[in-house]
Amino acid sequence: MPKKGDARCPLLGNLFVILQPHLPVKTMKRQIKIWLECFRLRTLPVSLSGVVIAIGLAKWHHHFQLTPALLCLVFALLAQIVSNTANEYFDYLQGTDKPGRVGPRRGVTEGDIKPTTLRNVTFGLLALACAVGCCLIPYGGWWLLPVGIVIALAALAYSTGPYPLSYHALGELTVFIFFGIVPVNLTYYVQSLRWDPLVLLMSITTGLLAVNVLLINNYRDVDDDRESGKTTSVVKFGRTPAAFAYLLNGYTGMAILSAFWFMIAAFKVLPVWTLIIPVIYLVLHTVTWYRLKHRDGAALNPLLGETARNMLIFTLLLTIVLIIYS
Repeated sequence: MPKKGDARCPLLGNLFVILQPHLPVKTMKRQIKIWLECFRLRTLPVSLSGVVIAIGLAKWHHHFQLTPALLCLVFALLAQIVSNTANEYFDYLQGTDKPGRVGPRRGVTEGDIKPTTLRNVTFGLLALACAVGCCLIPYGGWWLLPVGIVIALAALAYSTGPYPLSYHALGELTVFIFFGIVPVNLTYYVQSLRWDPLVLLMSITTGLLAVNVLLINNYRDVDDDRESGKTTSVVKFGRTPAAFAYLLNGYTGMAILSAFWFMIAAFKVLPVWTLIIPVIYLVLHTVTWYRLKHRDGAALNPLLGETARNMLIFTLLLTIVLIIYS
């Protein structure tokens, strides 16, 4: 039987390393905090939002199925955590993250997590995500298998491989596809076995809002990234265009749904007061953008969670309305 932390049992074995139940309570709490920081919980609303809005649309269209919906939710969360831990591990290997960085603390860089442990946990969680994804095959068909493989590879290719996407100004495009287009459409499909134009539009909006979370991250880290040779879109085009893109993404996302908002206003497909939801989002979005323009360094860190929060608020409010009036 593998020993605690044995690489032959990367997920279960290193669970003991993560929790370390033999340690004093205070030390254990610190260990859990280190791993929660590694998982980057403040960004998880990004993966939740795409699945949640697809569930709301499926319920509104009378296609909701609990089991595939929950499987998609778990898969999306695991896939993002894998992407986050892989990013931390491979950035550490390439020397991109340094001790005392401006952004949130990186456990492996600061010596709180052993690199081999982080690697094993990453691939263990990836295996778990793949297992969850395979459970969706009975609902959506065998063609989901190659799609799942592409998603798994993308989670790693974002930070490693012969052409790391985040190192060549392709991070935003990757996020747009895999946190917008893919989760919204696939979550809806495995419940309904059909594609829908409104769902496609919603996935584009979701992707644009998700991109803003990465823009905040790259906006904050532009100096460190430039120094380490990591070419993000902000390094390539500068902070001023990045801030404008951040603002534009939010407004464009709401504008893309103009036909939906018109249907609500003209044909009452939902209560007219539903139109307050995009207004609430745009107010929050504009406030965050204003803060982005007037902050620097570590002061930008809270805006990462704030941007994810804005996205989740929009998604949850609209989903609640869709479910209530389904």
